[in-house]
Amino acid sequence: MVSLILISNINSKIRISSETFLKWDDDPVISIGETFSNLPRFLIPLEISSGEKRVAASPETVKKLIALGCHVTLEVGAGLSAGFLDQDYKIAGADLVSKGDSDPWRKTDVLLCVNPPPSESLLKMKQGALLIGLLEPYGNIALAKTLEKGGFSAFALELLPRISRAQSADVLSSQGNIAGYKSVLLAAGALDRYFPMLMTAAGTVQPAKIVVLGAGVAGLQAVATARRLGAVVFVSDIRPAVKEQVESLGARFINLPDFQDNPSESGGYAKQASEAFLSAQRQQLSDHLAEADVAICTAQVPGKKAPRLITEEMLDRMRIGSVVVDLAVEQGGNCAGTRAGETVDRKGVKLIGASDLPSTVPNHASSLYARNLLALVEPLVSNGELTIDSNDELIDGCMISFQGDIRHPEVFSFGGAH
Repeated sequence: MVSLILISNINSKIRISSETFLKWDDDPVISIGETFSNLPRFLIPLEISSGEKRVAASPETVKKLIALGCHVTLEVGAGLSAGFLDQDYKIAGADLVSKGDSDPWRKTDVLLCVNPPPSESLLKMKQGALLIGLLEPYGNIALAKTLEKGGFSAFALELLPRISRAQSADVLSSQGNIAGYKSVLLAAGALDRYFPMLMTAAGTVQPAKIVVLGAGVAGLQAVATARRLGAVVFVSDIRPAVKEQVESLGARFINLPDFQDNPSESGGYAKQASEAFLSAQRQQLSDHLAEADVAICTAQVPGKKAPRLITEEMLDRMRIGSVVVDLAVEQGGNCAGTRAGETVDRKGVKLIGASDLPSTVPNHASSLYARNLLALVEPLVSNGELTIDSNDELIDGCMISFQGDIRHPEVFSFGGAH
């Protein structure tokens, strides 16, 4: 069997190791099959959230996990929506099991997922199992109760520190890149005009004007994609430090309102701005939006409701046929009137509530997500043993529970999203 134990408080390490327990009257000769069963056992489930097409492991990363000394089990069909065949996983060395089979869950040491499985599925796992994924922890009291009840450990990837060493494991960045890219394609498909300037025999077509709100990972990718399509791009962000990045991509930075204490950033995220600052910024944006063809909203603050940047009054000034794509819609939206997963026609202005965009590019989204998970797990595994150092700031930041003990209770009481 594989056990999860706390070594000591001196080095604050947690270890999942291969240990074989034999009765005195057992045959001391262990077959290869029995030895294999003692390796840390990873399970990749079929994602069941509505519209979710991603998977937490690719055949490439399964092969690498096995090379590290792990035993990998995958539910049949888990990768099909992302373009990965069951046979590809089997060739990589994974065991395939039917969805709904409880036995693999009971034997699991580490569960890799995209979204958190339902509580009834998680509670099939043995006590001390480790859960890794986008666990939606903010305000998620139900998840906290499940972790406590099952005695589970958990890494919430939303909480990975935004530090240089974490870049290869940064799920939010890899998935945000896809969201920013796809948001521009959605806008281009819905807009009643071309993006690029075109010179034709019938005359010259002027380029579309795009306003991107927020210059994080998704926003910068939106800028780059819109520029590749030939649009003129303006960017609004509360952090003056991003101006250089914006301009390096060929966009124009909208200068900030003149406040004594302009917002900055913390841990790679924009800090919550004051309402007075946001009000002044909205006034400034109103004139730009009145001339814009597309607005792409990407401004989010972890664990909090998204700032409302585009008001009803600002929408009234946008021209008929223009488009707003709101990537923050699931956090309440940057734009008034957007609804998750829907396109709303508001007086001729199309409001696109762009939720779950990474899942609309499932092959590349899954490949990148799986590599992020591998980058997080790989340094922790050696010779079939998984050792976790809670003094490591990377681990400490995202490990929300250890064997049912909630380590960051403020996260679960933060936001009240669930």
